[in-house]
Amino acid sequence: MPAFAFRHIKDLYPVFWRKAREVVQAMSATANSDGIATLDALDWANRCTLDIIGLAGMGVDFGSIQDPTNPLATTYKSLTGTQGQAGLLGILLILLPAWLANRIPLRSNNVIHNANRTIRNVCKDLIRDKKRRMANKERTDVDILSVALESGLFSDENLVDQLMTFLAAGHDTTASALTWATYILSCYPDVQTRLRDEVRERLPRLDADADITSVDIDKMPYLNAVCNEVLRFFSPVPRTSREAVEDTTVQGYPIPKGSVVLLSPWATNVDQNLWGGDALEFKPERWLASDAMDTKSASSGGASSVYAFLTFLHGPRSCIGASFAKSEFACLLAAWVGRFEFDLVNDEMRDKEKLVVRYGVTARPKGGLPVRARVLPGF
Repeated sequence: MPAFAFRHIKDLYPVFWRKAREVVQAMSATANSDGIATLDALDWANRCTLDIIGLAGMGVDFGSIQDPTNPLATTYKSLTGTQGQAGLLGILLILLPAWLANRIPLRSNNVIHNANRTIRNVCKDLIRDKKRRMANKERTDVDILSVALESGLFSDENLVDQLMTFLAAGHDTTASALTWATYILSCYPDVQTRLRDEVRERLPRLDADADITSVDIDKMPYLNAVCNEVLRFFSPVPRTSREAVEDTTVQGYPIPKGSVVLLSPWATNVDQNLWGGDALEFKPERWLASDAMDTKSASSGGASSVYAFLTFLHGPRSCIGASFAKSEFACLLAAWVGRFEFDLVNDEMRDKEKLVVRYGVTARPKGGLPVRARVLPGF
């Protein structure tokens, strides 16, 4: 898919940065007279990543940052309230045929059906508008929708299904990562300060109306280390599954064809057998090379195998949007920490044992992430 090819991702950095500037300015506008904005980091993360996937995937700005009440933003927000029943629905899907499980009158099923209808209608409107522009020979962007329509390989219904997948997977996961990064920075002020210093030294001020490139981000070792460590420590997708297409074995265990194997990045990413005795510590330094001899070790976070990092999985079924997500995440986090000093509203959340996580397709703090964001001058 063109929007996720590396050569195209490099061209998207100005889009990432412009949206990062826009969301930071909107967040700053909510600050009180003391320069402190009390806000839900998850809500703002969802709104800006939804806008970005709209631009990159469909060539459309959904305007969620400026208008949180727009139909698409409110629909996705309604879906976050269904994730608490995801475990129950998952069990039902194992025990019952999918068509029957989806008809059980759970609240989550009703919300999901309504949301599905709204999102499908939005996708149909996008396809109609894009077809009209192409028929009128108007300039179209190199986005997923434009290229798919030009290929002629997809029916409208199939294209709607593809767009729905990209919309959900393309914004929800990065929003989760940005939320967890904000949580981590609030818990580790020393990491937050060091990261802010690097950002302010290497990147242009947000009010300078200047774009950045992939080279600018690549030259920021601590930013990339923090992003990698957040993705390791709090993988946006806590678990996934794969179905065996033939009889096989895994370390001597027979896996019959058709078996569903559950994979948990939240477990593997902090396995001390793979990451060492400090696996349960948040430690960006594990991704930094102090000298040339450490480069290979740092590229894998010091793990014994690259397969120890399961956030994006591996092989032919790995996440197609990994590079896109990491690039977007780095740009957004740089802008957020460059402008704000974050602190948790609820001090009890600092204790991971008391942190209530809502698990679903993605993992996020239950009830969002209320933070105090102090606007810092000079960026």
